Amino acid sequence: MCSIMGYTGKDMELSMLLKGFAATETRGPDMSRTMEVSGGWLFFHRLAIMGLEESGMQPFTMGSSAVVCNGELYGFRRMKRALESKGYAFQSDSDCELLLPLWKEHGVEMFRLLDAEFALILFDGETGSFIAARDPIGIRPLYYGESATGKMLFASEPKNLVGLCERIYPFPPGHYWKDGVFTCYEDIASPAGVCADDLETVCGKIREKLIAGIEKRLDADAPVGFLLSGGLDSSLVCAVSQRILQKPIRTFAVGMEKDAIDLKYAKEVAEYIGSNHTEFFITREDVLEALPEVIRALGTFDITTIRASMGMYLLCKAIRANTDVRVLLTGEISDELFGYKYTDFAPSAEAFQKESEKRIRELHMYDVLRADRCISVHSMEARVPFGDLDFVRYVLSVDPEKKLNTYGKGKYLLRHAFEGDWLPHDILYREKAAFSDAVGHSLVDDLKAYAEEKYTDAEFAKRAAGYGYCPPFTKESLLYREIFEEYYPGNAQMIADFWMPNREWEGCDVQDPSARVLSNYGASGV
Repeated sequence: MCSIMGYTGKDMELSMLLKGFAATETRGPDMSRTMEVSGGWLFFHRLAIMGLEESGMQPFTMGSSAVVCNGELYGFRRMKRALESKGYAFQSDSDCELLLPLWKEHGVEMFRLLDAEFALILFDGETGSFIAARDPIGIRPLYYGESATGKMLFASEPKNLVGLCERIYPFPPGHYWKDGVFTCYEDIASPAGVCADDLETVCGKIREKLIAGIEKRLDADAPVGFLLSGGLDSSLVCAVSQRILQKPIRTFAVGMEKDAIDLKYAKEVAEYIGSNHTEFFITREDVLEALPEVIRALGTFDITTIRASMGMYLLCKAIRANTDVRVLLTGEISDELFGYKYTDFAPSAEAFQKESEKRIRELHMYDVLRADRCISVHSMEARVPFGDLDFVRYVLSVDPEKKLNTYGKGKYLLRHAFEGDWLPHDILYREKAAFSDAVGHSLVDDLKAYAEEKYTDAEFAKRAAGYGYCPPFTKESLLYREIFEEYYPGNAQMIADFWMPNREWEGCDVQDPSARVLSNYGASGV
């Protein structure tokens, strides 16, 4: 990961801007640089992943133009050769050095051409315009706000902007900003049509496209590792990667000391594929001690996101402290495409599809946010193969009748696509378990118990009533909201709502986001 920031004016003290930018130095601890351009300022903290030499340091410049980007441009070597044939010269092996030549050639149309996860801020020296943009899913973070004088600030995380602007907002995925206007260049959650492929063709393409998405994300000049929960999604990423690389990969798993559920499954997968596997254990004390720093890192008050981040945050902290790994592949974004436990209750294929599209549009506030912050705050880069743009576009276009759980097993298309010798059969068809629960049921239970001890019923009612936007509805949610407000006062609007099952569906009108409260949870937690 890297960290970027830009200011479209010269009327703010540089010392204030630098103080805000310093808040995300852990995203890019290798080197930092500040650049004054004629219209304002650009800032960059670097975590070297592609092109490790100093020539890959940003901002990149071309004439009077400059750009900073936190991103990975897949297939950049092919694009680089095409640009070189047009007379462009490059000084580094960094993928992001291509951005200014691409801007020169294509302007805003270049965003549609990128196979990438990215957030960038570009200053066009010829026109004097700033341009900011973000990938269609929002895998790479970007936030914005206005200064007291109405100038725009853009930054990788909201913590960069606290104190610099009154209100902070997430930059909408699939958009670019230019001359004061946000323009959508792709709404990836609106498929152009319904794919007519039959079941076996669909599963074949799912397998083919996911493998391609994983292979792209194995390209790094820094050491790569894998988060392995033993669930379907992370296990597939690991199994495919092991087969592509044809050497032992490094896998990491985490669990509570007394009741870890995932660890036994992760170990089974690791032994099956032959990975170099490491387990880390955490305790109730670890979880409660880390809670404030996790909420500060995340910039959210959402219950589900915070619960699911506890194990991931502590696991990544241990990986950083004990290894040289700097890139981590994860299994996020599968559920939004293929279904959760609660989507088994979808009343129709149309409702399933609508829910999937909603979840994809909101990913940047929930699971994608969690993966980015838990990994980047420990100076590593997250890569999410299930977020491959070609893969996402295809799965969203599949006839939703085929994605409904009419097979007696959720996420059947993905499971069927990888039948064979990729994974042990019991892993391939293991029931879905929420990550926060599978780290150990005690993790969530301990957090809820801690909140219960902190507030009396009367205190909870009084304090919760003080919030007009997304008011806390449990003592646990009040605890998280109060910690959030310490770090991001008055900026709760950064998160659209609490992540919850669709309460309009029969069987989903619950008061807790955990799948454990659903009637179909069954064997998920064993």
